[in-house]
Amino acid sequence: MPAHETSLVSHPIHRALSRPNLLMGGDRELVLLTGLVCVILVFVVITITAAILGAFAWIVMVSVLRLMARKDPMMRRIYLRHIRYRPVYRATSTPFAR
Repeated sequence: MPAHETSLVSHPIHRALSRPNLLMGGDRELVLLTGLVCVILVFVVITITAAILGAFAWIVMVSVLRLMARKDPMMRRIYLRHIRYRPVYRATSTPFAR
């Protein structure tokens, strides 16, 4: 093969490395954090109303997290990056903009 010709080499991208890390259809960390908060609510207050409220909050929050993950599985990471970059990239232009 002449030196000027190059062939493309394909490398497999494993599915486990490219798919989002979801649990119950929502972002893994947020689902676990929501579950922890609801369990703490139930076991600290120890009443039947706290148990009902904790179960209801768990169901609602997991549903919201599933909707969020359905729209964009990386939404939490993108939002955190947006917050971190906010001082650098302003939403409005300056008088010195070209």
